[in-house]
Amino acid sequence: MIRRIVVANRGEIARRIFRTCRELGIATVAVHSDADATAPFVTEADQAIRLPGDAPADTYLRGDLIIEAARAAGADAIHPGYGFLSENAGFARAVEAAGLTWIGPAPESVESMGSKIEAKRIMAAAGVPILDVDPAAVTAEDLPLLVKASAGGGGRGMRIVGSLDRLAEQITQAEAEAASAFGDGTVFVEPYLPTARHVEVQVLADTHGTVWVLGDRDCSIQRRHQKVVEEAPAPNLSDQTRAVLHDSARAAAHAVGYRGAGTVEFLVDSERVYFLEMNTRLQVEHPVTECVTGLDLVALQIAVAEGRPLPGEAPGIAGHAIEVRLYAEDPADGFAPQTGTVRTFDFPSGVRVDSAVEAGSEVGVHYDAMLAKVIVHAADRAAAIRILGDSLRRGRVHGVVTNLDLLRAVIDDDDFAAGRIHTTLLDRRLDRWTSGPEERTVAKAVLAAAIGQAGQSAASAPVLNRIPAAWRNASDQPRRRVYRRGPRQHTVTYSSVGRRLVSDFVDGVQVVDVRGDLVVLSDGPLRETYRVTVAHGSVDVDGPHGSFGFEPVPTFVDPAESVAQGSLLAPMPATITTVAVEVGTVVAKGDPIVVLEAMKMQHTVAAPTDGTVTELTARVGRQVVAGAVLAVVKEEQ
Repeated sequence: MIRRIVVANRGEIARRIFRTCRELGIATVAVHSDADATAPFVTEADQAIRLPGDAPADTYLRGDLIIEAARAAGADAIHPGYGFLSENAGFARAVEAAGLTWIGPAPESVESMGSKIEAKRIMAAAGVPILDVDPAAVTAEDLPLLVKASAGGGGRGMRIVGSLDRLAEQITQAEAEAASAFGDGTVFVEPYLPTARHVEVQVLADTHGTVWVLGDRDCSIQRRHQKVVEEAPAPNLSDQTRAVLHDSARAAAHAVGYRGAGTVEFLVDSERVYFLEMNTRLQVEHPVTECVTGLDLVALQIAVAEGRPLPGEAPGIAGHAIEVRLYAEDPADGFAPQTGTVRTFDFPSGVRVDSAVEAGSEVGVHYDAMLAKVIVHAADRAAAIRILGDSLRRGRVHGVVTNLDLLRAVIDDDDFAAGRIHTTLLDRRLDRWTSGPEERTVAKAVLAAAIGQAGQSAASAPVLNRIPAAWRNASDQPRRRVYRRGPRQHTVTYSSVGRRLVSDFVDGVQVVDVRGDLVVLSDGPLRETYRVTVAHGSVDVDGPHGSFGFEPVPTFVDPAESVAQGSLLAPMPATITTVAVEVGTVVAKGDPIVVLEAMKMQHTVAAPTDGTVTELTARVGRQVVAGAVLAVVKEEQ
């Protein structure tokens, strides 16, 4: 019987596993990097052991250190979560060789499914339909094609090919990227199905020959080949297609002698089903399956690892569940990762939130950008969509730019509501889904920010708190405040009339009341209440149309904060991985100057114009903060 578990992971999945362990009476041990020393998952564990360093390669990917930590803590099992070492057969073998229980499939199963080429061979032999093509025999009728890395995922080592004359070039580039990212440059080619759906099947198997198929999930809403929205069961599947999916997943599990929780992923093109890969671990989106089955998949993973049989028959599916992934990223800026301190993190009660952060958490540059998952379960899909949409509208996340507005737009989309979804829908809708709230909606939030800040400033004045906010000797002169939200600035003017604040900033909108942190506005016959939170360097507004964060622009700018013309600034806190120039280098507009890495993603800072590099502060390996000057390019006259 397992009594103490080390979770070889971090963030929300570590917290998720700890929650089940507490319910089962199992002691928990966290391992953490220096960057994660104060993270919520560390404080929630019964014990924690430091892994020196910040980078994953020095910490969460060091299986030897994690096994040493388990021994030091007196643990008898290791749960890998997902990502990092969860699908590393060598680590699984090392855990078992150390006399510890590996909470996952047999290392042989992990190994056989780790290569997409080998996995396809095994699945074809088991009668599972596969998608494949011989690159030496393709014709124009086979286009478009997809080149994929055998050992990888997440879009790296992947190329879409639209013409035969570019196939060889794209294969070469994919091989180089795969070798760099995964240490294995093997790639393969398959037909590209841009309007296919990504549907997966949850399986759970014990060591006594029982395999449960626990329904299916649709994961078609993706960005950069990474999932954003998942739901169970997959909508708009015929009974025949669903049966093929479930039978194929069961055959896949039997073919590799699977044990524990795993996911078999497929492409569904109309009624045709094709095997993609098998994930030999717990999936990020496992909560939607838990919701519709009533199971705790982590508890069942532990039970299987202890050698216990699955209890009876697999449960049926009840209701519908949808999960969205909240990322610290800016969808309108190419999904660039974001960092900062989370000032507010709050979602309505009644929804499940598996979160890596809470108010006060630091979001750094070293790890994946996912902050949390928001999950709802309802009687049917329409009800789940409505509840989730309302929860996202009421959700309050401040301090870090996130994809929350994008998630709201997805859930509100008519095609999503109708279940007309496929893997390129997000790309096709991106401009619409990232257009942001209407101008009038933002303007009312800006007005609330200015009025709320004025009211709170007046109330906190130690001597002159009886003087109305915005009062001036020259009564005909209004007060002016400037706020920045993203690249845009908003200038609000308002005045004090009697003891009331008035403004014509938004046509037809009047200030009704200001009480503490609440501002009440009237927009025609409608009254709307906004909560305004003023902090150092920020004003956060939460209202009927969602949450907004604004940065007050100071009236006077510190000259020390100005930078030379032509300065290239770091767009985010990051680590410098490449410096492509030196002082004196002549560059053309668009030439790469510096490559940064943040949250497993690379960002190239390019020359904004033709010119010469006159200053260079960037150094490989150096960590920089957002806004740091990396180089100066003097424009050619």
